[in-house]
Amino acid sequence: MNRETYAVHGATAVITLDNPPVNGMGHAMRQEVAGHLDTAWADPAVSAIVIIGAGKLFCGGADIKAFNTPASRAEPSSRTLVARIEASAKPVIAAVHGSALGLGLEFAMGCHYRIARRGAKLALPEVKLGLLPGGGGTQRLPRLVGVEAAATMIVEGESVDADRALALGLVDEVIDGELLPAALAFADRLAGGVAAAREHPVVSRRAVRPPQDPGFFAAQRQRIAASRRGQPAPLECLACIEAALTMPFDEGLKFERERFDILVNGTESKAMRHLFLAERAAAKIDGLPADTAVATIDRVAIIGAGTMGGGIAMSFASAGIPVTLVEAKPEALQRGLATIRKNYEATAAKGRLSAAEAEARIARIEGALDLERVGDADLVIEAVFEDMAVKQELFTRLDALCKPSAVLATNTSRLDVDEIARTTRRPASVIGLHFFSPANVMRLVEVVRGAASSPSTVASSMNVVRRIGKLPVLVGVCDGFVGNRMVAQYAREAEFLLEEGATPGQVDGALKKFGLAMGRFAMADLAGLDIGWAGRKRMAATRPAHLRYSKVADRICELGRLGQKTGAGFYRYEAGSRSPVPDPVVHELIEQCARESGIERREISDAEIVERTIYALVNEGAKILEEGIAQRASDIDLIYVNGYGFPAWRGGPMFYADTVGLAKVCERIREFERRHGEFWKPAPLLVRLAESGKTFAKPE
Repeated sequence: MNRETYAVHGATAVITLDNPPVNGMGHAMRQEVAGHLDTAWADPAVSAIVIIGAGKLFCGGADIKAFNTPASRAEPSSRTLVARIEASAKPVIAAVHGSALGLGLEFAMGCHYRIARRGAKLALPEVKLGLLPGGGGTQRLPRLVGVEAAATMIVEGESVDADRALALGLVDEVIDGELLPAALAFADRLAGGVAAAREHPVVSRRAVRPPQDPGFFAAQRQRIAASRRGQPAPLECLACIEAALTMPFDEGLKFERERFDILVNGTESKAMRHLFLAERAAAKIDGLPADTAVATIDRVAIIGAGTMGGGIAMSFASAGIPVTLVEAKPEALQRGLATIRKNYEATAAKGRLSAAEAEARIARIEGALDLERVGDADLVIEAVFEDMAVKQELFTRLDALCKPSAVLATNTSRLDVDEIARTTRRPASVIGLHFFSPANVMRLVEVVRGAASSPSTVASSMNVVRRIGKLPVLVGVCDGFVGNRMVAQYAREAEFLLEEGATPGQVDGALKKFGLAMGRFAMADLAGLDIGWAGRKRMAATRPAHLRYSKVADRICELGRLGQKTGAGFYRYEAGSRSPVPDPVVHELIEQCARESGIERREISDAEIVERTIYALVNEGAKILEEGIAQRASDIDLIYVNGYGFPAWRGGPMFYADTVGLAKVCERIREFERRHGEFWKPAPLLVRLAESGKTFAKPE
């Protein structure tokens, strides 16, 4: 807080929220604002008060790191401060620009009037952190906008822009141009009796408009139970909105605080806050100099117009970056461009994009059949068939064709980036950018730093991935990097469980109950079984002969069942349907593989399914950490939540292990080692942390 935060303009006091980077409403700022309010109230020359934000926004909300600490409750608390503002005899005006989020919006709703600059965003997104608005938001917002709109903003965490906020009654005026002069003019009109509120200026004294549908709350609960399983916050948000309708304001506030306290101390919210902070941490790269040069990337070339290449092209085009999409065959290029157009037009048809913007994005993607067209690209991304020889040959050609400053990236999901880089004369410019399918939808990108990748190449790659709205997580080189290396252990145990007595449906059902978006086998069918099969065949020569190996997946592929794209995989798929249907053919094949391996089938519990698959992830994650393939445990959690459907409300596999207790996890892994062999040898890092009572989150 280094700028002037209190000033008087005529008869109006201006209090500026100045706590970079987002004007977070921490204890120090609450104290400062309270002091400024006392000054304004005591000054007889001041007749109105404007509260405005410094920098790019009004207020980004509470200090998340302060939750579950004494500072979050220290007086003046946010509730105390808002109550004092509401009780002010002098009108208080919130002047919002940029965004007012969470506690920032709750603070603004405590003011008597709200004006907003056009384009400002207003939201109560606490549900996305497993919380509910705890500063009176669940009680004030329904009084301003009605129950239905409040539910959309609070239960779903959706934002509204300034114009929509005006239509809803959340703000009193929308302005263009400079905000402070408009706020001062609004205050002057109040003094002259010109600007009158639609209703009582103190929001807590307004009546709540009941929903039009008497069954609104019951229907919402049913919808939430079906779509947000395992997440208590949405239901608690809805209960608080209902309390605004059925309880006096002060009782509703008390109810809100009680429900907030339960959530903020619960595992689900701690997990989601962990992921929020993990995204900030992932941007920090150990050992990267602060003054590392970041390349300007104005044009991108993508080699391969298949599903992955087309999706990557859309990601850049949607961010305003021109793309040259290169294919070897005309029919493949036209098919790829047609798919891109179809995807954009479908998005526009759903109202998520205007037709004009869809055409603008399509126009940014130029097809080409000549590889020499990559010459002017600042970044080239290879998205061709997952074969080392094919990729090496391509990178040798790219090395000769690309300008010296270009970054050369491979989208390989598991191949050795260093081996690819060695085929060029510029290994320092080579990096892995492992997009996840569908690339135009999935946020995660594993940025694979090779042994020779320069600091500038790493920094430039992380920067451009963020620029296109993705989540970059830095990883090192090994087979499968972080995500696919870990998922191989998860898949191994899932397939062993099939031979031991489970069915694909039981395994998938147990994992979905745990919270995964899809079970192991339905996900494999969706992705296609051929890539994994090719990888297993590639590694067959080096696979230790004494270790157990399940042939189930290979046998399924040998039958031509490659997943949804062939109508059959671990499940059968009816024509035109993506719903998995249990198939007796697969069940018989599983039993045959078990007999050949001398495995006596038994009853498998859902608890064993979850422990063996999830703890396999954890154990491999610990090895990855110790090897330095991932910088921190929270990076692994981000990869699994954003790339593999791990439930956010469990925080990722490493955070989940911390919540179970590493001593307990390690004990179970040792038991699995005794029963199932050396696959389950516990990672040394896991053993050390378990024995010392430490966690992956706090290993020191």
